Amino acid sequence: MIIIGGKNLNLDDFYKILFEGEKVDLNTEALKKVQKNFEFLDNFSKNKVIYGINTCFGPMAQYKISEKDQTALQYNLIRSHAAGSGNPIPNIYVKALMIARLNSFMRGYSGVHPELVILLKDFINKDIYPKILEHGGVGASGDLVQLSHLALNLIGEGEICYDGEFRPAKEVFKLNKLKPLKVHLREGLALINGTSCMSGIGIINLIHAKNLMNWSVISSSIINEVVESYDDHFSKELNQVKLHDGQNLIAAEMRKMVHSSKLIKKRSDHLYNNHVNVGIIKDKVQEYYSLRCVPQVLGPVYETLKNAEKILINEVNSVNDNPIIDSENIDVFHGGNFHGDYVSLEMDKLKIVTTKMSMLIERQLNYLYNNKLNEKFPPFANLGVLGLNLGMQAAQFTATSTTAENQTLSNPMYVHSIPNNGDNQDIVSMGTNAALITKKVIENTFEVLSIKFISLLQVVDFMDFKDRLSDPAKLLYDEMRSIVPKFVEDAPIYPHIENIKQYLIKKQPNRIN
Repeated sequence: MIIIGGKNLNLDDFYKILFEGEKVDLNTEALKKVQKNFEFLDNFSKNKVIYGINTCFGPMAQYKISEKDQTALQYNLIRSHAAGSGNPIPNIYVKALMIARLNSFMRGYSGVHPELVILLKDFINKDIYPKILEHGGVGASGDLVQLSHLALNLIGEGEICYDGEFRPAKEVFKLNKLKPLKVHLREGLALINGTSCMSGIGIINLIHAKNLMNWSVISSSIINEVVESYDDHFSKELNQVKLHDGQNLIAAEMRKMVHSSKLIKKRSDHLYNNHVNVGIIKDKVQEYYSLRCVPQVLGPVYETLKNAEKILINEVNSVNDNPIIDSENIDVFHGGNFHGDYVSLEMDKLKIVTTKMSMLIERQLNYLYNNKLNEKFPPFANLGVLGLNLGMQAAQFTATSTTAENQTLSNPMYVHSIPNNGDNQDIVSMGTNAALITKKVIENTFEVLSIKFISLLQVVDFMDFKDRLSDPAKLLYDEMRSIVPKFVEDAPIYPHIENIKQYLIKKQPNRIN
């Protein structure tokens, strides 16, 4: 059980809820603070002008709302802003969004009634997934449109995904013996005015990107094994003179990975202690950059992911709606905590480094396929009859085109602010767009990586190298060969790419901290 409120959530908490099925509960003291904060606002707001309680919203905030219309205003806000379009956001990302929103409310600065946090908790624990559409948010005032779809379902309207299909919200409430949320004071504005959509998607992006980086280190180590490269390019001595923590950590992980390998060579054995008197040296003096510069390429990826984790965890543990209801200082503060620039920038950085990983993987794949470069393996890891069989030739088209798509998608959203909302929102973050595009780049990269792993299996079989691989590589070989067969005769490859992709997404290798 993961307790929400009273302490900050970390990435492992999100992982356990999202991927291991942990349930959530509410901290008792934090729930009391939510109640106290609501009661304070209820009393404090009388005879005062407070945005979003007795005023309209955005550029229409100058319109004062009568007391009798205040509740109707909140419902109008929810219904009018449920204006998204495009595909529904997948359930697991919606769950992350709800966790982030619940965690923000449990700080006790949003003036919401406890009924709201209890209902959100029930949605999370009962796997009730609001129908939230991809398009609509500009990332300030937060994720207005996407979160309005969440709010619409919480008040018992719209469609909800339950048991794998979309159903009317009323039906899902009845099945689960739940009551729709009743707006008490400002629950409409509090629900939709925050960064929880971009942050929830961002958290899952981060989990997957860290997984991708770990697999990139592993697959880069294995390719260095199968081409029988020298060990000095990931040696401690070489890397420690470059003063970057990420580079040195990646090099150390590679050394750990290949420690038991019988394929990695010592330069001294081949080029230093043997007198080479011929004009052309048989052994490669240096490997191609995609093999030799892995610590230098993945090092900045690691450091970028570490910073992204810090920013995203800060964001999901923050109060990110407006205004802030501060019962301790007996005041209500208006500002822009809903602005998503922190998340938007990190998502852009995340998709850039993920694209760089896909580029590294694609170049390593090309090296495996091009016999003129590697001078070891048949073209396209073809284990059949050259000229009759085609091997993995077409899989390279998929890897190359997918990597090219990543390169195009890596243009930043962070600098694509477009004023809107009657120029009230005159500079915005586009944070949810950035997070969703990053999601696509990550999915693409898993596909490219899947093709590379299948190809590594092929060349290991061709060289009969399995027993000479490092112990981790041998274990991985056996697991993957149980999923994908050895290709000798030509056959459709696409089901196996998808199967390996799912294996890579679901299996967490030893994580690099």
